[in-house]
Amino acid sequence: MKKIIPLLILLLCFSMKVSGQPHRLLVLTDIEADPDDAQSLTRLLLYANEIEIEGLVATTSVHQKSKVVPETLREIINAYAKVQPNLLKHEKGFPTPQDLLALVKEGLPVYGMEGVGKGKDSEGSEWIIKVLEEKDERPLYISVWGGPNTLAQALWKIRETKSKKEAARLIKKIRVYTISDQDDSAAWIRKEFPDLFYIVSPGGYFGATWIAINRPIEGVDNSTVSNSWLAQNIQQGHGPLGTMYPDVAYGMEGDTPAYLSLIPNGLNNPEKPNWGGWGGRYELYRPDSLDQGFTGGVPIEKETRPIWTNINDTYSPVISNEFGRNVKNDTLTFTDNRVTLWRWRDDFQNDFAARMDWCTQSYENANHPPVPALGHDDEITVKSGEIFGLNAIGTTDPDGDSLSYLWFQYSEVGSYKEKIEFGLSENLYFVHTIKAPEVTKPETVHFILKVTDKGSPALSRYKRVIVNIIPN
Repeated sequence: MKKIIPLLILLLCFSMKVSGQPHRLLVLTDIEADPDDAQSLTRLLLYANEIEIEGLVATTSVHQKSKVVPETLREIINAYAKVQPNLLKHEKGFPTPQDLLALVKEGLPVYGMEGVGKGKDSEGSEWIIKVLEEKDERPLYISVWGGPNTLAQALWKIRETKSKKEAARLIKKIRVYTISDQDDSAAWIRKEFPDLFYIVSPGGYFGATWIAINRPIEGVDNSTVSNSWLAQNIQQGHGPLGTMYPDVAYGMEGDTPAYLSLIPNGLNNPEKPNWGGWGGRYELYRPDSLDQGFTGGVPIEKETRPIWTNINDTYSPVISNEFGRNVKNDTLTFTDNRVTLWRWRDDFQNDFAARMDWCTQSYENANHPPVPALGHDDEITVKSGEIFGLNAIGTTDPDGDSLSYLWFQYSEVGSYKEKIEFGLSENLYFVHTIKAPEVTKPETVHFILKVTDKGSPALSRYKRVIVNIIPN
C-alpha cells in the first residue's frame, strides 16, 4: 500500500499539473457503426476533468448511413455515473453525469451531403452553432469519429445567415480533426471553407496516421494494444465503465487520436500539430497524391487547399537495459507517418489503464502521473559553440514514486535537423554539457524531457524545451 501523501502536497500537485483553461471539445460520432466509438468514448470520459466536453453528437457515416444512435452515448455516460464519485477521489473536476447527458445531441439520420442545405438543420448542427456563439474565445476542437455532415450543415447555415465578418469570426474558432473522410461532405467542407483549420489523413485508411493506434508494429512490443491487455487492464475488474468497453471488431479505438492531443501532458500542443504529441504529428500542405486504399466507399478527391496531414518521423525506440545505464537505443529504426503516433503508444495506454484503476481503487492504491519541472525557462537562447545545460530540478511525484528521466531531441520539429550530442548521459535529471552547433542563421531545436514513475502502470509526463541558437 502506498504511503498517504499529506493534503498540502496533493493540493500543490493539483495546482502544478495543469496551467490555463482546459481545451473545449465537441465530438461527432457514428457510434454503433463499429465498437471503436464506444471504446473511444469510454477513454474520453476518464479525461473529462482535463478536457471540457461541449457536445456529444450522434451522426451517420459511410458505415452507418441511415441511423444515429444517441442512446448508446447515454448508456456509457450512465456507466460513468457509477464511477464518477470514485474518480473524484483522484482528481478534481469530473463533471456530473447530468451535465454530460445534457450534451448528447443528434444529427440527421441521412448520409453525407443529403444532410446539408436548406431545411437540413438538426439538433446537432444547431448545437454546434450555439457553442460557437458562446462568449468564450477559446478554440472549439471538433473531433469527428464518423461523417462530418452535421458540421457541414452548421457551416452552411453560418455562411447563409451570418454577416461575412461574423461568419469568419465563428469559423476561425473551429479546429477540426477528422478520422479520415467518412462521408462525401468532408471534401465539400475543405473546398468551401479553405481557411478552416482541418487535420485529416485523406485517402485510404491504411495509410492514415490514426491507424497506428491499433496496428502491431513488427519488431517492437505491441502488448499494450493486445486483446489480453485490454481485458486485464480495461474491461474486467474495473467497474461498470470498464464493462462498457466492447471487444475489438475491426480495430481498437480508431477514433481516439482525434482528441489525444488535447490531454495536458506537457508534450501536446494542439494549436501546433507540427510539434507532435500523443495524437500524432502533422504538417500543413496540399498533398499531391493520396493513398487509394479502403475508404468504405467515399470517393477520393484531389485536395484543393493546404490541410494538416501526414508527415514522417524517424524513430529508434529507447528500451530497457538490464545492466549499466538503464536505457539503450534499440537496433531498429522506423520512418513513416504512423511513427508520429505509435512512438507514444505505451505511454498513453498506460495512462488509460491507470485512470481505469481510478474507477474502483482508493487514491493510495492507484498510480498518478509525475509532475515534471524545469530549473530554467522552457525557451532559452544560446550562441553558436556555447555549452549549455538542461535540468529537471523541482520534478515531483504525487505518490512518492521513484522517477526515471529521459532527454531527447525531436529533430523533425525544430529547424535544425542535425543530431546534437548531450555529452552526459541522457537519462540524468540534468545534462550540463550540450554544445550548441555552429550556425549561420538563427535555428531552433526542440528537446523533450520525459519523466516516468516506477508505479504500476508506469506513467509518463513531459516538458518541451525550445532552444534558439543564434550565430556569433
